[in-house]
Amino acid sequence: MTDLEAALRRAVRGEVGFDVTSRALTTMDASNYRRVPLGVVAPADADDVAAVLEVCRERGVPVVARGGGTSIAGQATGTGVVLDFTRHMNRLVGLDPQARTAVVQPGLVLDRLQDAAAPHGLRFGPDPSTHSRCTLGGMIGNNSCGSHSVAWGTTADSVLELSVVTARGRRLRLGQQWAGAPQGLRELVDGDLARLRTGFLDLPRRISGYALDALLPENGADVARSFCGSEGTLGVLTEAVVRLVESPRARALAVLGYADEAGAAEAAAGLLPLGPLTVEGMAVDLVPSTEGLPRGGAWLFVETGGDTEAEARARAEAVVRAADVVDALVVTDPAGQRTLWRIREDASGTATRMPDGSEAWPGWEDCAVPPARLGGYLRDFRSLLAAHGLRGTPYGHFGDGCIHVRIDFDLLTDAGVARFRRFSEELADVVVAHGGSLSGEHGDGQARAELLPRMYGAETVALFERAKAVWDPDDLLNPGMLVRPAPLDTNLRFSVLPREPVDVAFGYPSDGGDFSAAVRRCVGVAKCRTTSVSGSGVMCPSFRVTGEEEHSTRGRARLLHEMLAGELVTDGWRSTEVRDALDLCLSCKGCRSDCPVEVDMATYKAEFLHHHYEGRRRPAAHYAMGWLPVWLRWAARTRTAPVVNALASVRPLAAVAKRLGGIAGEREVPRLAGETFSRWWRGRRRGAAGDGDLVVLWPDTFTEHLSPSVGRAAVRVLEAAGLRVALPPTLRSRGVIGDGTSTSALALLTARRGQVCCGLTYVSTGQLDRARTVMRRTLDLMAPVLETSAPVVVLEPSCAAALRTDLPELLHDDPRAARLASRVLTFAEALERHAPDWTPPAVNLPAVGQTHCHQHAVLGDAADRRLRESAGLTGELSGGCCGLAGNFGFEAGHYEVSAACAEDQLLPAVREAPDGAVVLADGFSCRTQLEQLAGVRGRHLAEVLAEGLEGERR
Repeated sequence: MTDLEAALRRAVRGEVGFDVTSRALTTMDASNYRRVPLGVVAPADADDVAAVLEVCRERGVPVVARGGGTSIAGQATGTGVVLDFTRHMNRLVGLDPQARTAVVQPGLVLDRLQDAAAPHGLRFGPDPSTHSRCTLGGMIGNNSCGSHSVAWGTTADSVLELSVVTARGRRLRLGQQWAGAPQGLRELVDGDLARLRTGFLDLPRRISGYALDALLPENGADVARSFCGSEGTLGVLTEAVVRLVESPRARALAVLGYADEAGAAEAAAGLLPLGPLTVEGMAVDLVPSTEGLPRGGAWLFVETGGDTEAEARARAEAVVRAADVVDALVVTDPAGQRTLWRIREDASGTATRMPDGSEAWPGWEDCAVPPARLGGYLRDFRSLLAAHGLRGTPYGHFGDGCIHVRIDFDLLTDAGVARFRRFSEELADVVVAHGGSLSGEHGDGQARAELLPRMYGAETVALFERAKAVWDPDDLLNPGMLVRPAPLDTNLRFSVLPREPVDVAFGYPSDGGDFSAAVRRCVGVAKCRTTSVSGSGVMCPSFRVTGEEEHSTRGRARLLHEMLAGELVTDGWRSTEVRDALDLCLSCKGCRSDCPVEVDMATYKAEFLHHHYEGRRRPAAHYAMGWLPVWLRWAARTRTAPVVNALASVRPLAAVAKRLGGIAGEREVPRLAGETFSRWWRGRRRGAAGDGDLVVLWPDTFTEHLSPSVGRAAVRVLEAAGLRVALPPTLRSRGVIGDGTSTSALALLTARRGQVCCGLTYVSTGQLDRARTVMRRTLDLMAPVLETSAPVVVLEPSCAAALRTDLPELLHDDPRAARLASRVLTFAEALERHAPDWTPPAVNLPAVGQTHCHQHAVLGDAADRRLRESAGLTGELSGGCCGLAGNFGFEAGHYEVSAACAEDQLLPAVREAPDGAVVLADGFSCRTQLEQLAGVRGRHLAEVLAEGLEGERR
């Protein structure tokens, strides 16, 4: 233990982390930059903050305050001690509805404040797109704004008082009329009044530099306001009194379509006199699909408010009439508005990928110009991009003249970094020429601080340095930011990554086969750190349970980044730090769809486990559950399922078996079916064959051995819809035809018996060599099916997802894998595509349950929704993950997290279900979790429809 660490542990009551994991998790924010801290402290209160500053000041160690870690300019990174306020100093201290104020701690997430204010008809005005995870302290440090700034301004406009601790330990209460001003600040202002009155732009989004003009007497000598946007360089915030605003009772959203981006930009300023709440803009090159949007090549999202829906709609329609548009759409339905806003909010992540899949990066994320000059600025900006051979997709706050953009800089080579610098210098000049600010929302950090003299001039920047010296004479707080900045092309986070591709098992087709590029996908916007699920969302269940960065998708990606870098995590694939962080990853694949840049941590986990245990003994659970298809087939062939069930019911024997198999003692071992689905199929009495399309029904391991009732129900429904059902071949021979039962004599003599398997259990436990063997054998068996046009219907969502994604990505060198993946349909998709005229039975019951996480992330559930609606199954299924997640919830040490995940969404939804509701759970894991934790029987949609058919028959 170092002297610094020991001193901090003696001085503070909060956590002190100088271990590899704690440091690795805070090397980066959401920017291009990386710094390795000495350690991390999660202070318990303001006394802890003062104690940390005292210890660090005595040793000359820098201190960096960090909130959600979503800063995009590098200001949330540092080489000294990082203060993490999200763990303890995250409370809403008080809320006064009459005064419309709230008292908050710096680690409070914005959405928690909004949730508390909403019942009173109030809200905090600024709302960055990261509102579900950014903290009030970070917002004050960066003077954040968000989409509603045209109505309610920046964070500084909403701050009344701030409690801060200076680097030398003074506790100040900042406010107007010089309240809390450190000694020497008033003299500094009085000595340079002329510069302060003429050297600062009158611009709504002027965030760059220090807001020293707020200290002018005509501006109320507002010390609190001047502190906003100082990026942790002047003092450490411990509490804030903020102003709340009245929230409109109703809102409408007018989406205005324009021919191009310039047309939208030029129109934005003209809409401001109508008093909109937002005027947001984005162009078509940022939108994956224009479905649901009006015609056009660019759009303005203009929100209006009112006391009633009719009043809000009338104002939105007035905006449409005033706008010269190609097409327009007015939406008053809250769900429809959320869907449209999600497109805009995810832009900070989706913009990191160009349409062709190449990478794009922040760095010039949020320049701002006067709104009336935005069209001209964008044209000059596009011209500069073209001159440098760069591409970017601008979007953002058009009503405030503030543009976000990610640019496809090459930050991996010396030549690319040199071009990054030249472009940055030239763009700074363009912004200044248009009367703009280098930062319009997220602060200067390392990305822009070096260029502040181009905006303010050398003398004003020297004034900034003098102000910093008044507050922090020892340069202890976040050095290298705003004043005396580090060069913008140093400390780049990519410089430490390997230049040659890493040898991996998966193909990573979206990343050119490069695992480093896959890990680079995480840009740190931290959508995985949200504490509540939106709609059918899933990501990230383990973070919502633990609240620990280590167990978020971003945290795991950071550790993988450091593993590749080899500086902090030095033992590569053998790293215990990475293994431990991945241990609570449920492999739910939620991040594959919910993360704006589609980080696929389930695949990265499987890759890591493959290398981590290569040539070594694995955990017992990997053998017990990874090889589950083998054990179940063995029990079926020897017809010992009754014996296994009987032994499992003897508690002492079951306890020993679970301990030997690495299975959680709290879990009950699922019962094996007395008759497998395939055996039932072979012995069933076949009725008249339909004349519809042939579909091949996949007998996945769970349907085959554990819940054959699902398979039987599916056959009943598919045949009732007029489809011809067949099972995959079980003999590897070209003589086998699609129904898996007819062979030639020669084929019987030469064939080898087998059973199809998606390889899911081997993939989820990282046994990728075995998975490839199983998958290739499956492709051999499926060869005759692939020569037909028959679809493959998979009832278990996790198996369907494995066939759609894991199969072609793991066997990227076998073209048959992609062909089989393209044939895979869910139960609902098969009915919709191959029996479009069939009408399901009228069940007419409310339905509850949870959309399977793999279905949400990989397969999509649109067809399921339509099928449920057609059958009269009403109600929405919840999001999240059931928590069992295949082998995860059965593994020893995972039970508590597994159960907590179920309590997040699934179990409350089931408890609150109306009488007679159908509990839908298409996944075997989901049904098992419901049975073991709630005593509730969940059913596959096929079972519900089959029962409906039986009812109609009776």
